[in-house]
Amino acid sequence: MLKTPTFLVIVGLIVAGAVVNGAATQRWSPFKPDQALTNRLHTLELRFEDWQSAEVPTDMPLSERSIATSRRYASPTSGRSAVVTMISGIPGSVSAHTPDVCYPGSGYKTLREPKRVTADLPGGRTAEMYVAEFEKKTATKHDRARVRWTWAADGEWVAPDNPRWQFATKLARVPVLYKVYIVTPLPIDPEERPEDDATARAFVAAVLTQYAAAFGK
Repeated sequence: MLKTPTFLVIVGLIVAGAVVNGAATQRWSPFKPDQALTNRLHTLELRFEDWQSAEVPTDMPLSERSIATSRRYASPTSGRSAVVTMISGIPGSVSAHTPDVCYPGSGYKTLREPKRVTADLPGGRTAEMYVAEFEKKTATKHDRARVRWTWAADGEWVAPDNPRWQFATKLARVPVLYKVYIVTPLPIDPEERPEDDATARAFVAAVLTQYAAAFGK
């Protein structure tokens, strides 16, 4: 027969596990997401200079109760473009399936491994993100892309070492995790891989600032 202290420890572990699982799967009402916020983020059309937006299909692998919305932004004047994808859902799934896993899984070669960087935002604020580069060649197409990604649970953009653990600690307070991808094309010539210029940095800052504003930040 188990002694009382041992029994209480076991019960405590079972209850804690049930709480975490209930939060992760959003089965209990206290952990239900703010649907209005999710809708606001997924329908947001970003504004930047003369860039025009158009919704595009996304073939990103998604788990149960995760959704993704992608828009292509392009400038008719400069010819510059980018694709921005908003993903939201259960933290356990949204914190995983990062581009360094998904892109090679879709046939891309990694040109530059993920690197964590910090972007300057208006008002002295900053945002953390990962940046990596990928390439894919087929019989009819040759793509090179720079991919940036970052997460937010409450409007602050972060790129933790271990996203699953980082966001698991916030399950009870913020049951939905949001992830943004910003993808820009790179020249095909391997010798021409410029670092982000002023326009690219300004676009990234505009994306993250406007999404943060949608959170109320």
